[in-house]
Amino acid sequence: MDRNSVIGFVLLGALLIGYIFWNQQSANTAKLEKARQDSIANLNKPKEEQAKPAGDSTLALDSTRLTNEYGTFASAATGTEQQQVLENKLVKITFSNKGGEPRTVQLLNFKTSEGKPLFLQQGSFNRTGLKIPLPNNQTLNTSDVYFTPGEVKKEADGSQRISYRLNNGQPGQYLEYTYSLKADSYLVDYTINIVGMQNVLPKGNISLQWNAQADRQEHNMQQERLNNQVHYRFSDKEHDYFTLQHRSQEKLSKPVEWVSFKQQFFNITLLARKENFASAEINTKIPESGNIVGQEMTTLAIPYNGAAAYSFPMEIYYGPNHYKTLKAMDVQLEKIIPLGSGIFAFVKYVNKWIIIPVFNFLGSLTSNYGLIILLLTIFIRLIIAPFTYQSYVSAAKMKVLKPELDELRAKYKDDQQAFGMEQMKLFRSAGVNPLGGCLPALLQLPILVAMYSFFPSSIELRQESFLWAKDLSTYDSIYNFGFTIPLYGDHISLFTILMTITSLILAFYNRGMADQSNPVMKYMPYVFPVMLLGIFNSMAAALTYYYFLSNVISIVLQWAIQKFVINHEKIHAKIQANKAKPASKSKWAERLEEMQKRQQDMQ
Repeated sequence: MDRNSVIGFVLLGALLIGYIFWNQQSANTAKLEKARQDSIANLNKPKEEQAKPAGDSTLALDSTRLTNEYGTFASAATGTEQQQVLENKLVKITFSNKGGEPRTVQLLNFKTSEGKPLFLQQGSFNRTGLKIPLPNNQTLNTSDVYFTPGEVKKEADGSQRISYRLNNGQPGQYLEYTYSLKADSYLVDYTINIVGMQNVLPKGNISLQWNAQADRQEHNMQQERLNNQVHYRFSDKEHDYFTLQHRSQEKLSKPVEWVSFKQQFFNITLLARKENFASAEINTKIPESGNIVGQEMTTLAIPYNGAAAYSFPMEIYYGPNHYKTLKAMDVQLEKIIPLGSGIFAFVKYVNKWIIIPVFNFLGSLTSNYGLIILLLTIFIRLIIAPFTYQSYVSAAKMKVLKPELDELRAKYKDDQQAFGMEQMKLFRSAGVNPLGGCLPALLQLPILVAMYSFFPSSIELRQESFLWAKDLSTYDSIYNFGFTIPLYGDHISLFTILMTITSLILAFYNRGMADQSNPVMKYMPYVFPVMLLGIFNSMAAALTYYYFLSNVISIVLQWAIQKFVINHEKIHAKIQANKAKPASKSKWAERLEEMQKRQQDMQ
């Protein structure tokens, strides 16, 4: 075995050992993270569900134990659960005297992808309670005790109100939650009243524990988890967020105005009114379940001033991610809707100022969203029509010049710099801008990216059918394989296939524009649409339908303009006339030509 072989085997061995070490470290990190999440989840479970030492479950609920675990609230440790309902045309909220909090929240105008009633909140994981410190270094979560319920009251403005009171065992000392559901609104007024408890609760921050679980609502679980996020807004109006798949913990040390637990098309948001939350700590978890998208456990700090009578007003939003509805709340909650991010963050203004207003206007004319998307596509093409026309004119000029370019390419076959100089001279003498076809395409890019953000996040398209697509907000599968093909998926999306075919037709139609001597330039227009096939196969049908329509319109327009509008003979005559004129070089062209000559001389 020679020296190089030994070195090779040593390097391979080192790589193998490094990989095993890295894999073990990753596994250990994952185990520690899972243990952390499970520990936090266990602490925030109802008291009867928390893990206890062996034998502890057999202890009787005697007065000593009740006092140790519940302090002066021991009388509220046991009781009979009672439920009350606040309901309007949009939402039905069932409250329980156990914890004095919402037990279930149902959106009345929406269904799951399976046609079942859509609950934004149900199950014991969902809790909203204050953490009250007890003298024995324990903590009481008010979600574990029974409140005294009030009667449902209907106000003159159509809102409904209910209150829950937790007595401290002393006259005039109590904790009270009040809820008011506004008429025809997804908003619930939620106020915490602390009365006469300044000797029980120390002055400072009181922890409000809010746990929420996102259950599966849509057809595509993968997309739901990609869109399962926690958004928050600080008191200085700064907005930020993170996705549960990418992060599991976030500590917010600055005052917070609101925290939103966002699903793909719905959200639950806690908004502080008058006074902000002092801080927040957010922990999240993605359970190994096919029916749970994600869970969040947020601790919000309420700044208690120690007064004998203290109130902390809040609002809870249970509803859809509808842009107009969220914007009307005037707290920038509409920012949770992904209309553009990253390097393309600027396209959110295209969506806000152009796409959404036009989409809403068209929606007021018809309820057929297939037709709405068609009209929207035509509208957008009318906006970019001047750029499109200039692009086609530039393409026609390049087509006329193609024979001369081919001659130059054959003449300077082995000298690309010389060919470039002569090519620039030809373009300059003919009055042709080689970027004439590129700039219009670049100007259309923001529209294309805006659509990429808008359609998958538009709740108006949710469960709206068109042709064979049962739901325009998800992919339009016409056949499921029963297995997954790498880089493609487990189904066939027909709109994606049609989009790809029309893209290839456009590429074939414009084949004369590409440099046939360059294999990359020659074949990329055909390869690129096929590469995108797997990416768009799982995209919203509305998006691929739009791209398909845009391609069809481009094919028809390009054929019509070049057939009936653009006169190639006149263009050729005009180019020849331009050649006869004295050539005037721009400073940029002079510098470029000088650089090319200098490089040629150096060779």
